Amino acid sequence: MVERIKDKKVVGIKQSTKVLKTEKCKTLYIAKDANLALLRDVENLAKDNSVEIVYIDTMRELGKLCGIDVKASVAVTLI
Repeated sequence: MVERIKDKKVVGIKQSTKVLKTEKCKTLYIAKDANLALLRDVENLAKDNSVEIVYIDTMRELGKLCGIDVKASVAVTLI
């Protein structure tokens, strides 16, 4: 079980994609119940940049880990 994500982070597909292209990232979190076809590009960017990928069971759980009250499909922590 992952603890609450306290590092500087971005949440969401568009923001995560942008950050993975331009900044140093530590970890990509992906919700298992998200539409994985939409997240394929984000996942490939993370793999290409040797960013650790952690899968979280649900979007609701990922949202809570990020400290937000809505579901999240993806989040990235920054170095």
